[in-house]
Amino acid sequence: MRAILITGGGSGIGRATAQLFAARGWRIGLADIDAEGMAATAALLPVGAATYVMDVRDRAAWAAMLAGFATGGGLDVLFNNAGIAAGGPLAAMTGEAVDRVIGINLTAMIDGARLAWPYLKAVPGSCLLNTASAAGIYGSPGLATYAATKCAVRGLTEALDAEWAPDGIRVRALMPGFIDTPLLDATLAGSNRSARDGVVAAGLEFTPVEQVAEAAWAAVHGDRLLWPVGPTARRLAFAARWFPGRLRKRLRAGR
Repeated sequence: MRAILITGGGSGIGRATAQLFAARGWRIGLADIDAEGMAATAALLPVGAATYVMDVRDRAAWAAMLAGFATGGGLDVLFNNAGIAAGGPLAAMTGEAVDRVIGINLTAMIDGARLAWPYLKAVPGSCLLNTASAAGIYGSPGLATYAATKCAVRGLTEALDAEWAPDGIRVRALMPGFIDTPLLDATLAGSNRSARDGVVAAGLEFTPVEQVAEAAWAAVHGDRLLWPVGPTARRLAFAARWFPGRLRKRLRAGR
């Protein structure tokens, strides 16, 4: 039985991906700081899941979790998915908020990849799957720190795809547009609005988490490196490639 370990498994993309992979016969591991949400995800799966309550910034917790899960039957896929949303003007963010975004969205991703390497190398056809974002295609105003981390996750994915190829490890990144998950409950810096309010006000669409889960399945089994998911991500990827000047002008104008 193939096995996937999912960080941020207590809700949203992590939960939908766990449900899809479990329905297709995979052994599931879930990690999240939210014990209640993670238990709710495990209860939705046909045979439950191994669960690990942890803060992804805790390197010792990473090491213990990976060793424990791999002992149960190896590690075919690490889904490096945990992340937080943060928006608003950069100048309105505190240093602590910046550190938290970078710590969870980037440093923890690097630590997870680094510590998972020996377990992935031991399993033929293994995969490291990272959750980046459409913000990793082109940074948007009001998302400076978040976009910086997601652009970095894209760079990490591209670098490790080449670095780990001799080890037989495939590395992929999902780059979804806006997903209506608890991440969007975050309040924008310098504002009383939530990130969800900002998406609605801009007239942008939400991509269903089930669509992202299907993209995760395709990424694990396919050969493409970067996977834009949803209309916003695909439009942004197209514009960034073919009309970068026009995209820059539109973002600078706030439209």
